[in-house]
Amino acid sequence: MSKIALVDDDRNILTSVAMTLEAEGFEVETYHDGQQALDAFNKKLPDMAVLDIKMPRMDGMDLLQRLRQKTAMPVIFLTSKDDEIDEVLGLRMGADDYVKKPFSQRLLVERIRALLRRQDAVAGEVVAETEETKVMERGELRMDPLRHAVSWKGNDVSLTVTEFLLLQALAQRPGFVKSRDQLMDVAYDDQVYVDDRTIDSHIKRLRKKMRTADSEFSAIETLYGIGYRYNED
Repeated sequence: MSKIALVDDDRNILTSVAMTLEAEGFEVETYHDGQQALDAFNKKLPDMAVLDIKMPRMDGMDLLQRLRQKTAMPVIFLTSKDDEIDEVLGLRMGADDYVKKPFSQRLLVERIRALLRRQDAVAGEVVAETEETKVMERGELRMDPLRHAVSWKGNDVSLTVTEFLLLQALAQRPGFVKSRDQLMDVAYDDQVYVDDRTIDSHIKRLRKKMRTADSEFSAIETLYGIGYRYNED
């Protein structure tokens, strides 16, 4: 049973979403602000977290920043309809997805399930070697899907599930272009809608993480209006 942490200062949202997730078979823990959640996470991490952005004591951005220092667990942001800047910033900081308020609880459940499926896939629950699970080396890049391990120029890099899947999809066929639609198919469940800005934000975050102290990470090339490709050399 997967454990989901809900962090929101709106008690009505906490109660209603928790009831929905528990009815779907999840174990749920609720927190009223980011500091309360962080104190609990320092003792034991959940399988994933759903965070409101604007909260007292510690907001969702601050909480995410602290979480990404030690874990790549999936995180979904809850945002208001006017928080476009926060959505993009959150994705750049390492959030895996966002849902706008007011939201369909069924949609939130589907997004949670999609992220957990991807987490299970890269965690190596199915150990049979396939193109998606075997260790891949492309120049200075090394990816081990079964261990969710990535290194670039010998340096270990911590990626979220979404970042890992996007990099893997691009690196599997160096020199070949993948459109944003193709990358969305790789990184998101068919029932989950995302727009181009989401993929672009993940790519920007991925590039930033892959930089080394002495050089930029230029292996992923942007082809404006077309998509992205991985260049091995």
